[in-house]
Amino acid sequence: METKMIERYFFFGLLLATFIFTFMIFKPFWAVLLLGISFSIVLYPIFRSLVKYHFPRWLASIVTVLIFTVIVLGPISGIGILVFKQSQNVYEEVIGGQNITPFINSIDTSVKRILPEGFTFNIKDKLSELAFSISSNIGKIFSTTLSTFLSFVLMLLAIFYFLKDGASWRNYLVNLSPLSDADDQKIISRLILAINGVVKGYLLIALVQGLLMGVGLTIFGVPNAALWGVVAAIASLVPMIGTSFVSVPAILFLLASGNTPAAIGLLIWSVIIVGLVDNLLNPIVVGGKINIPPLLILFAVLGGIALLGPIGILVGPLTISLLYTLISIYKNEFRPTVVQ
Repeated sequence: METKMIERYFFFGLLLATFIFTFMIFKPFWAVLLLGISFSIVLYPIFRSLVKYHFPRWLASIVTVLIFTVIVLGPISGIGILVFKQSQNVYEEVIGGQNITPFINSIDTSVKRILPEGFTFNIKDKLSELAFSISSNIGKIFSTTLSTFLSFVLMLLAIFYFLKDGASWRNYLVNLSPLSDADDQKIISRLILAINGVVKGYLLIALVQGLLMGVGLTIFGVPNAALWGVVAAIASLVPMIGTSFVSVPAILFLLASGNTPAAIGLLIWSVIIVGLVDNLLNPIVVGGKINIPPLLILFAVLGGIALLGPIGILVGPLTISLLYTLISIYKNEFRPTVVQ
């Protein structure tokens, strides 16, 4: 009896140590794997359609990955080149550009009126430092780095294998689980709905809002529209902030420059065209698949960025949505029912 207990403790101790060591090995790549799983789920309808047309699973996976690559790299390459070029102009415009000088002077005058006598605050120097930092960081992001390229290639590889072998891996997990097959299928189905909701919902809405904001900024004469369109797309992922992070300063810039009609036009564009995108697309794309309070999404985005950098914009909301789904499953499926 004691020998059996020792063997059991040894086995589970060895299993735990192996699991921890395996986790540490995969730790640098877990974000890439999570992205691979997420996008393979989103792309699965394309893969399934190809299989129905008698494509071999491996060939259907390759074609699906190629379609995804073209969809992603096409717009990113074009926008990336524009953003990289325009980010170089930000610093020059702040330190001496004619377009932004009236805006800086108006802010500087207002600050001097508020500050007590003897206090100095040079808004131009502060903006110069900020613009230099932004342009440097964006240049690094969109310059071709080896780590970014390898991460993207690894993600494509993960998508390929998750599409090709995902069904067998799913069956393996179901057979390994001590739960009933029906409960396992319910859990997997709910998680797939959550992933689809996050990826299709938040990313698509952010992409559309960023694109529309960039178009609006271009129409109404705001410089570096592509750069601020990308910033607007990222900001739209943050609840209670959204694209106003870009639209409000842009409107103030146009007003300070004396271009009141353009400022009014951009205000109308931001509220009616860009603002309604979330209300129109959210019910269609997300379709009630996930229902998470905005405050949780806010902390998930900020926490994801703090932990993982830019990739946390996706991983943060995705993680909290999965947790929210698991809690919901527990409440509906596993919590004992109290009979009164």
